Amino acid sequence: LCRYHHIWNIDLRFRPAFLGAIMQATGNQPPGMLPKRNDYMLKDIKRMGKYYQVPIKATPEHLQRLLGKVPLSLGAMRFITAIDMTQPLFLEAVSRGFWIRFWSQHEDINQPASILSVAARTGLSSEQAQKLLEMVSSPAVKNRLRATTDDAMKYGAFGMPAIVAHFNEEQHLFFGCDRIELLASIIGEKWLGPVPS
Repeated sequence: LCRYHHIWNIDLRFRPAFLGAIMQATGNQPPGMLPKRNDYMLKDIKRMGKYYQVPIKATPEHLQRLLGKVPLSLGAMRFITAIDMTQPLFLEAVSRGFWIRFWSQHEDINQPASILSVAARTGLSSEQAQKLLEMVSSPAVKNRLRATTDDAMKYGAFGMPAIVAHFNEEQHLFFGCDRIELLASIIGEKWLGPVPS
């Protein structure tokens, strides 16, 4: 969608949401819980990365970490929420920075040092990043993340990525990164492939 938001007539808005809470509330389970699906996912993630030209690297160990009890992204999601509340121009860049760190480099995105590292790479000053990091544990940020997560579930989200298109006074929920072509057909835009020129 980031590749298309200057091509299509759309207003793209990122809404941070906490996947763990969505999965728990909807009774959904990670696909990697099924051994055969886990094996398939490893192959499919590589194919999708190549097709979409994104540097994703999935290993069995990395997927197993995703299934653990410790939330791997809550700190990042709260930091992104604080950015959404105070520095929204950085939202896309910081979100991408966390994605690269987690999915390409297999590095932590939850600890303060990790969060500050992403912030520095995306152009936030150390002073801005420190103030945002201090907001992470505030009731305002926690409540905002809870609210956006609840909103996602009200639209029908049961996992991520969840895309909600508001078109012709209707809301259309799409689940997964492979539904962009279908989204295009609903909103009357042309799909130009995964990497439009």
